[in-house]
Amino acid sequence: MMRRIILKNYSSKYYWKNKTVLITGINGFIGSNLSKLLLSLGAKIIGVANERRKNSLLEYYGIKKDINLHYLDLSDYKKLQSIIKKYKIHSCIHLAAQVDVNIASVNPFLTFESNIRGTYNLLELLRHQKSIKSIIVASSDKAYGHYDIKDLPYKEDYDLRAKYPYDVSKASGDMIAKSYASDMFKMPIMITRFTNIYGPGQLNFTALIPDCILSCYNYRRFIPRSNGMNKRDFLYVEDVCDLYLCLSYNLAKDNSLRGEVFNAGTGSGYKVKDIVKKICIISKNPKNYQSILPRFKNKKSFGEIKNQFMTFDKINKYFKWTPKYSIDDGLNKTITWYTDFLKKYNYKSFLSKELK
Repeated sequence: MMRRIILKNYSSKYYWKNKTVLITGINGFIGSNLSKLLLSLGAKIIGVANERRKNSLLEYYGIKKDINLHYLDLSDYKKLQSIIKKYKIHSCIHLAAQVDVNIASVNPFLTFESNIRGTYNLLELLRHQKSIKSIIVASSDKAYGHYDIKDLPYKEDYDLRAKYPYDVSKASGDMIAKSYASDMFKMPIMITRFTNIYGPGQLNFTALIPDCILSCYNYRRFIPRSNGMNKRDFLYVEDVCDLYLCLSYNLAKDNSLRGEVFNAGTGSGYKVKDIVKKICIISKNPKNYQSILPRFKNKKSFGEIKNQFMTFDKINKYFKWTPKYSIDDGLNKTITWYTDFLKKYNYKSFLSKELK
């Protein structure tokens, strides 16, 4: 059945003004950028974060004071219940997760508690909120697990073949969300499986792009985690935030969309080596790439899927949505942001305590 196509109404102040939006994982990379956008549209933001951070992107953007911010772990049902009872929530965007695959490989329990228990606690409590019109559960392309490159890009109807801890945690969250969206509970839930997200504010410096940028400006040595031939796709954070508004709006307007899964990527798989090369060239440090190149040799990845990329075909079919940023445009904007950020802050103060 063809859906009703709604274009730019989803990003209007008329719609979002005074809407109460719950964002979990609000002090993270995507949560902070999304909060900034929603506040500019007049939304009332309720934020949940699992820890107080002396340095956070919310403070960097100067918006922390404008958010009703609560610090708790989503795995703590009673504390989460006490927060949710206080508000009449219109929309929820569930971003909270332990997202670092390195941490997941050494601490799977923490990852499962955060990404699985945290998800079903949240959805069970929102089940009793009569005001809720849309819930977006952020999954990951990693939920699909390994597929041969001939079968890529991923399609929404592919089986989930997750094997490694982080991947399994996201696939499990997907299935839980689908259960709550089923005819049994009829909750207004959509699931997103986006590719690697990058851009201004990504303070997980173990991620490929910020890690490589640090090395280009001589903050630390870049150590590859593979031979560089793995293929990855990348989506710019502004496109992601725009897409969350699009999906939230349309789900609130059309409950028949509940249970739908939407992939988003650029449709292009890039070799990790090529992304590293692009970053070094844009950063005007091609010599850095030459020094990194030998480190790729015979490097075997552990606990990671070899090739991953996806399209935005289904989202485009339903809503005529397309990403605005090419990889080159996105990297240029990202590197400009980090250049300014690194002049003001010591990146080490943003490292996860598990990796310090």
